[in-house]
Amino acid sequence: MDLTIYTIIRGVAIGVLVSAPMGPVGILCIQRTLNKGRWSGLVTGLGAALSDLVYAILSGVGMAFVVDFISTNQNILQILGSFVLVGFGLYIYRQNPTKKLSKPQTSKNTFTQDFITSFLLTFSNPLILFLYIGLFARFNFFLPESQAVHHALGYISIILGAILWWFTITYFINKVRGHFNLRSIWLINKSIGIIIIIMSIVGFIWGIKDYFLHIN
Repeated sequence: MDLTIYTIIRGVAIGVLVSAPMGPVGILCIQRTLNKGRWSGLVTGLGAALSDLVYAILSGVGMAFVVDFISTNQNILQILGSFVLVGFGLYIYRQNPTKKLSKPQTSKNTFTQDFITSFLLTFSNPLILFLYIGLFARFNFFLPESQAVHHALGYISIILGAILWWFTITYFINKVRGHFNLRSIWLINKSIGIIIIIMSIVGFIWGIKDYFLHIN
């Protein structure tokens, strides 16, 4: 596969996976979509996407210093990254995000306020760095032959993946707002957790397979 296409696909996938779990920002996005309209929810998602991009760059810069180590131990890191994602998937699966719902806000925040509050809420969780490291390792995001232009394209793809997720979720919620309930949020979270766990298991199996192929 062409390296450019490879980078774009992996970047979009990472952006979606980081944004998809229904944490506090996801719940806030749903609340604002239901209470104030789709644009308010989408702007909330964009604030979270920008914060995710900042953490992605921080994670990538940190990993760039150990790119030789990554290329030498690629299979082992992919296996470890899969373990990290399994734990993250189990955490998401067991969470009940509906408990974090607050009462609808009566104040009319501007789009700027919606954006800033979601950015700060997402940025207040530095543990997302470990998620990015796990995803970068799992998807072999930084290949030895990657150049600066591929890294830049990868980061752009990550934020595009995040925007794609927030665009889709706000569109869906706005369309079914009359049928949307707490159980819907719970089911979305369970489904996301299962998908992450399955992907992690597949990555672990492939990592083990490649590891034994290389040592033999």
